[in-house]
Amino acid sequence: MKRYSQFIIVFLLSFIVVSISNCGYKPSSKYAREILGNKISTSIVISQTDPENSVVVKDAVDKAVIEVFHASLVKKRYATTHLVINMSTPSYAPLQYDNDGFIISYRATITLMISRESKDFKKNYTSVGTYDFSVVPNSVLTDQERFDAIKFSSFKAISAFVAQVSAEGSQVK
Repeated sequence: MKRYSQFIIVFLLSFIVVSISNCGYKPSSKYAREILGNKISTSIVISQTDPENSVVVKDAVDKAVIEVFHASLVKKRYATTHLVINMSTPSYAPLQYDNDGFIISYRATITLMISRESKDFKKNYTSVGTYDFSVVPNSVLTDQERFDAIKFSSFKAISAFVAQVSAEGSQVK
């Protein structure tokens, strides 16, 4: 009886492994990598009004290229794809007020205009990212809160860009 139960367990595990491996699933980063390639370069158009935020966005984009696309950051001349990022001025909208009418929660919104360039192809994308955060009532937004909000909303905008590129990659056969 013991051998029979071991055989059933091995058979079921084998069946599950074979079933999962044959489902055709591909992660979205693989589709995006098919469109963008393995070597990506990035540049950002520095905002005249808010140059510090441009640096934060550049860091978020570079981090996303490595973590989400699983690609290498290279110089433009070695890249299969070059991404040019232009950031809109961040906006902060109040979301929630306390009983005294003071703002206690904001939503930061970033819009990224991304131009994807390769040897003989250019396409533009618009991507929006938001980030909700709490503040102390009757206080001014600190630089750290602003930078964090921009960083996290930029990362969400990049994730939306990944979804757009992945959708393109899934349609190409």
